[in-house]
Amino acid sequence: MTSVEPTPDLDMPSRPADSADGALYDAIATEHATIYGYGLVSAHSPPDVNWLVSASFAEHRERREAAIALLEKGEVEKGEVEKGEVEKGEVEPPLPAAGYQVPMRVDDPRDAAKLAVRMEKDGAAAWRAVVEQATGTEGRAFGLRALTESAVAAARWTQIVGTDPVTVAFPGGNE
Repeated sequence: MTSVEPTPDLDMPSRPADSADGALYDAIATEHATIYGYGLVSAHSPPDVNWLVSASFAEHRERREAAIALLEKGEVEKGEVEKGEVEKGEVEPPLPAAGYQVPMRVDDPRDAAKLAVRMEKDGAAAWRAVVEQATGTEGRAFGLRALTESAVAAARWTQIVGTDPVTVAFPGGNE
């Protein structure tokens, strides 16, 4: 029977219970969705912003792959471990979905830029959660770098949209 609700995939990796791994898992899922969304942004963007669309695609693909490697490696420190030992986890990253529902209708270049701003802000929120939940320096440093990159990209896209302020004091949060 055809349904608007997806059939649960029993082979889909589940979200880890550990808060640090869970935050990284969620950030990877956000990167999957952002990469998908940039396909839509690309289709509606004017030629003068192709450089930003291409750079954003590449940045998110690279970040996603690095985050997957970090999660799979399982060598992010987990709290108190004996004398420099590292606890290894076996966490499977989320798989990308076949499609995603975007939060707004995209019909023109301005809509495309607004979608890019929204995706980058969503990414900043996901990476901020990684920073907040990480228990080791490697995970925290990676999350901070990703948070910063998302905030800068959001500011660039906000400039293209033409709204003020271009950025916020604490990206990824509600303050």
